[in-house]
Amino acid sequence: MFTSILAADQPQAGGFDPMTLILFALFAVVILMMFRRQRKAKAAQQEQQAKLATGVSVMTNFGLFGTVLSIEEAENKVVLELSPGNTATVHRQTITKITAPDGPDSAVPDDASSLMGVPADGQTDPHPRAYGDNGSAEVNESADETILRLNKDHKNDN
Repeated sequence: MFTSILAADQPQAGGFDPMTLILFALFAVVILMMFRRQRKAKAAQQEQQAKLATGVSVMTNFGLFGTVLSIEEAENKVVLELSPGNTATVHRQTITKITAPDGPDSAVPDDASSLMGVPADGQTDPHPRAYGDNGSAEVNESADETILRLNKDHKNDN
């Protein structure tokens, strides 16, 4: 009885097993994906190494942030300035990221006007009584009135 079940699972001579074909196809796809990923990583690393120059802000793979002072091509070494007067020499391959310098867009505003929630042009304000009649950022309610209004709005939401 058991021999007949095992004999039924074996392919006949001269035929092919579709499961074996599927297994080889999946194996080939996995190998192709590995080669593709490796090629992309190598291209990204070469692009980053091409951007590496003196004066560029970088991050190493162990978390040091600094500015490139000099690059020694022969020994694959990079001298980083971590803070004024503090330098570190690292291997060129430890630089994992070229960081963008902080521009004016990332600056912290001097006042809290951008945090007040003043609606942009063409948008309606969910709490119009908190601002003046013309939609300016001038607040017409006291702190107690604001707390009462927010508590009321919270109760309405629930």
